[in-house]
Amino acid sequence: MSWTIAMLALMAFLVAWAGAAAMRRYAISRSMLDIPNARSSHTIPTPRGGGVAFVMSFLLSALFLQQMGVMPTDLCVVYVLGGGSIALLGFRDDRKPVRNLVKLLIHLVVSAGAIGLLQRSHDLPWIWSGELAMAAAFAVYTLGLAWGLNLYNFMDGIDGLAVSEAIFLSLGGTLLIMVGGGSALEAPVLAAACLGFAIFNWPPARLFMGDAGSGFLGFVLTVIALASVCRAETSIWIWLILGGVFIVDATFTLLRRMLSGRRWYEAHRTHAYQHAALRWGHRRVTLTTQWINYLWLLPWALASQFWPGLAILFCLLALLPLLAAAIILKAGQSVPPVTRSDALSQHSPELRDSLLGPGH
Repeated sequence: MSWTIAMLALMAFLVAWAGAAAMRRYAISRSMLDIPNARSSHTIPTPRGGGVAFVMSFLLSALFLQQMGVMPTDLCVVYVLGGGSIALLGFRDDRKPVRNLVKLLIHLVVSAGAIGLLQRSHDLPWIWSGELAMAAAFAVYTLGLAWGLNLYNFMDGIDGLAVSEAIFLSLGGTLLIMVGGGSALEAPVLAAACLGFAIFNWPPARLFMGDAGSGFLGFVLTVIALASVCRAETSIWIWLILGGVFIVDATFTLLRRMLSGRRWYEAHRTHAYQHAALRWGHRRVTLTTQWINYLWLLPWALASQFWPGLAILFCLLALLPLLAAAIILKAGQSVPPVTRSDALSQHSPELRDSLLGPGH
């Protein structure tokens, strides 16, 4: 089985890599470019929608795992129909903006359907008993899944950050699930697919994943986490620790914007990582985030797996420094727009010439 999964991961990598190359050419030919504006953290028009590459790679792999009999059919349906729907909506939004309210309603409907399917095959743990209480718990799970996919979309704002986070969560989650006595075969395959796309997205990025990719990753990673919690292989505290950088930054920024009376649902450039990128550049912030993930958060998550009775304490100890960093970096507060001179060095001459023409 391990050899089969290794070969499947290799194929997922190759399909995503080839698909990303094809999507880059397609996006340029159709002028499907992310044009810099006052809320952007980049200054060069860049092809977007590249997330379709790892979406297709992962969904094909999920179907293969289901046919092998190692993935429950309901879980496969959640990935293919639920994740596919989120990706299609995101791709539509990449081509022509969709109203925020419409996107939110679709996210909630898809999330509710996914929770319903997970309950059939994974026996979601209900904290309360009674019909009314179970309905409330169902709503909490649905909102949690919808928040997970939107959170990822919020955090996809600089080169390489979202895709490297997905690789970490997939590999870290795989390790912790194995320590818990289980297996999530789709997680390493997702990591391999994301690695194929990362070749084009690493700073300086030649291709953005777009909403097609960010929403999909948030959805799938949250489902992987929920499924492992249902199987009692991990706990919610472990996943809060693993996703700490994204969870703390996105949640703190959103709350701060809401409390200040700003339109929190509109695109903005006030996250802690965006403030940091303005100071130190995309590459340094993305690399620093990964150091935090592997050297700080992963050990705390492992400690929580070995000593579950202390998981809440470990979660607080792991996340409090991240909250302090968000405050220091003034997450949720506006900064001046990025100008061409601020970040021109982030992009290679070849990329600038291919998109803008020589002499720009």
